[in-house]
Amino acid sequence: MSGNDCFEVIGGKKLKGSLQPQGAKNEALQILCATLLTEQPVRINNLPDILDIRHLIELIAGLGVKVTKHDAHSYTFEASQVDLDYFGTAEFQNNARKIRGSVMLLAPLLARFKRAVLPKPGGDKIGRRRLDTHFLGLQKLNADFQFDDQKSEYRITADQLAGAYILMDEISVTGTANVLMAACLAKGTTTIYNAACEPYIQQLCQMLIRMGAKINGLGSNLLTIEGVDKLKGTEHTLLPDMIEIGSFISLAAMTQSELRITNAGIQHLGIIPFVFERMGVRMSFENDDILIPEQEEYTIQSFMDGSIMTIYDSPWPGFSPDLMSALLVMAIQAKGSVLIHQKMFESRLFFVDKLIDMGAQIILCDPHRATVIGLNRKFSLRGIDMTSPDIRAGVALLIAALSATGKSTIRSIHQIDRGYERIDERLNAVGAAITRL
Repeated sequence: MSGNDCFEVIGGKKLKGSLQPQGAKNEALQILCATLLTEQPVRINNLPDILDIRHLIELIAGLGVKVTKHDAHSYTFEASQVDLDYFGTAEFQNNARKIRGSVMLLAPLLARFKRAVLPKPGGDKIGRRRLDTHFLGLQKLNADFQFDDQKSEYRITADQLAGAYILMDEISVTGTANVLMAACLAKGTTTIYNAACEPYIQQLCQMLIRMGAKINGLGSNLLTIEGVDKLKGTEHTLLPDMIEIGSFISLAAMTQSELRITNAGIQHLGIIPFVFERMGVRMSFENDDILIPEQEEYTIQSFMDGSIMTIYDSPWPGFSPDLMSALLVMAIQAKGSVLIHQKMFESRLFFVDKLIDMGAQIILCDPHRATVIGLNRKFSLRGIDMTSPDIRAGVALLIAALSATGKSTIRSIHQIDRGYERIDERLNAVGAAITRL
């Protein structure tokens, strides 16, 4: 992907209409890897048609899995014949490096075929994202693990995975998913404490249970898994993407637009609507739709003692780190001030310099904290030329550009395409002016 893939955005337009969120990207990555746990067909519905998912499907097909595409969002996978030698090929190495999600292929392959190889994966540049949690978990289940410095790849083998008590050293969604998948086919009982409990992990557990796995503790941070000999096929439908839903709420507030977010899976959104309400956004719920009215202004609440509102990210059921960028942008035109504390990743706030160039009043305190002083529409942002550093910042910059006066250019938009399906077409349909160059 070259740096000249860009969006040209004419800002300052009010949007109106309905937006249907795509299937959840972060759920899709683990669900796709789980199809390798059985030789029987597994059908997945509501997959987002985005770069990261296409890469992972190519990887899975390269391993010899029979992939049937029903439409852009539904596929069936049949992993009855898997070619483990494909691991050694340059093609696999190159593809696996493109996405972090490929790390979750380790457990299914290890559990079924006793070995797996993985290059150091790529993905977003948002600070150090260690893989220790994955390996420590799999090692406790009796896997042997080596890092090959020459080839910069991980090799992992296990004659027989055995259940164990595992206390996760960090609450990692992909780490929990990996250990969980391996434990389903291990001998004996596995207990995972300090497990991630995101809706995506709950979805993975429900899918594994339909495949014949024995898992207790869904939705909590303590999972107990009784190993079984083999798993069978199933059908699974992904939840709507909560990060995209949060981005749409931010977009509606910033552009003073009336938007309806349809089929939003409201019961799975956790604290997200509450945090946006704290930021002054009015919304109502109709069946499974979120209705956001056109709002002249929105006022950030302060804490009960009058001190300045602080919003920070934390593992589920806390507020998702992936939504901090969209929330920060929305605060620019709010009435009042807020401290955005991005605890979990250290380079996620570095895109604020572009927002400051657009006229936002933001003080970057350190790599983790930014204070936003709301403009309350006394000034509007001005369009500028900028580059998207990661998926979430890319959409935050897009929201800023849509609310600004004049023309903005956003470069490196493959970063946005990695996580958001045809975002330009979908937003243009409700009145945005985004041109893909």
